[in-house]
Amino acid sequence: MTRLFGLTVTAVAVAATAFAASHANPALEGAVKARGAQMTMISYHTGLLGDMAKGDVPYDAAMATAAAENLAAAAAMKRATLWIEGSEQGAVEGSRAKAEIWSAPAGFEEKAVALEPAAATMVTAAGTDLEALRAAMGGIGGSCKGCHEAYRGPRN
Repeated sequence: MTRLFGLTVTAVAVAATAFAASHANPALEGAVKARGAQMTMISYHTGLLGDMAKGDVPYDAAMATAAAENLAAAAAMKRATLWIEGSEQGAVEGSRAKAEIWSAPAGFEEKAVALEPAAATMVTAAGTDLEALRAAMGGIGGSCKGCHEAYRGPRN
């Protein structure tokens, strides 16, 4: 009887662990999806501006301004709801966030916040003229690259 009880307890513990592993925390999954959406918005608007800067599409001051304003809004989103500890790569499906985001948060915050002034500069430059837009692209690309190189893991 004691042996049967022990086997039952062990089987229940193994089943509970397997169930928990297959059902990640919905809050963490939601944060990963939300920051993915934020990155998509940043990428989309940066792409619109970049296409104008490269001459792939005609420069349009109104469209450039709208894209820059949307980029700035996405860059200014509060990170507390998006970058939740425990949502790093390997812990939540789809996450490419390195654990260093939480183990060295000051460095991450410095890199993440760098997009905000670059985007603000772009808001001013975008509607001025094509040359001003082109000049502001470097700040956008540099801030994205700096953060991604330090804090984004490889694709799985």
